[in-house]
Order: sequence, then structure tokens, then C-alpha cells
Amino acid sequence: MYVMTSLLAGLVFGFGLILSGMANPAKVLGFLDLAGGWDPSLALVMAGAIAVGSVSFALAKTRTISFLGAEMKLTTARHIDRRLIAGGLVFGIGWGIAGFCPGPALVALGMGEGKAFVFVAAMLAGMGVFELLERIKQSAKPGPMWKA
Repeated sequence: MYVMTSLLAGLVFGFGLILSGMANPAKVLGFLDLAGGWDPSLALVMAGAIAVGSVSFALAKTRTISFLGAEMKLTTARHIDRRLIAGGLVFGIGWGIAGFCPGPALVALGMGEGKAFVFVAAMLAGMGVFELLERIKQSAKPGPMWKA
């Protein structure tokens, strides 16, 4: 049941991205081009997503298990740090250059969009580099002098 529900949710999400134009980099870049021929239509899509997400998270906070019986795992982090800001900047720059963010890029890849292939390859490479740097950082931390 869990797998089928996940598949259905993914299909609805992907269909929504196609229908809204989020999987079309030209439409996204038109939305981001505030100084040129700005296309405000994606602002309505984002407002709708924020509204649905706000209600969903408010409901999720009141529960300990999901409707399908899985444990609710909500973040408790509330601070803004350099890593969050840097990540947001890198995400925004990538979105502005390519016209894709991860979800729509995967949908466009499924639609056979060549630019999405390049974006997804770069995204996976970036994720690999991040993981490698995190492992190096963790291994460089001094451990306890004596283990019990």
C-alpha cells in the first residue's frame, strides 16, 4: 500500500509540474526575469503550493504517525546559518541559469528533455561532491582519546 501511495503521489506531483509549466525551463526563466518580459503565472503556482504545504505541515505537527502508519519525521531545526544561506544561493543561481530545480528536472528528464539530462547529471555530481566533503569533514574531527 505504501509503495502504491508513493507512486500515486509522485505521478500527481509530476503531472502538476507539467501542467503548471514548472518542467519548462523557458517558462521558469520567464518568471525569474524581473527586468524583462516577466511571466507572473508561476507565482500563483507557488502561492498554491505554499498554501497546501502550510496546511499539510500544520496537520502533520499534530500527528505522531502518518495516515499510512509511518513515523512522522519533521525537522526540528529552526536556525539560519551560513550553510543554509550558501545552499539557498547555490540553488537559486542554478535555478536561474538552467531554469530547473530538482523535481521539475526529473520530470523533464522523464519527458526526454536533453537539457534536463545535463542538469540531473550535474545535480548528482554536486550531491556526490557534497557527500565526499562531508565524509572528509567527519573523518577530520578529533574523536575520543579513549574508547570504552
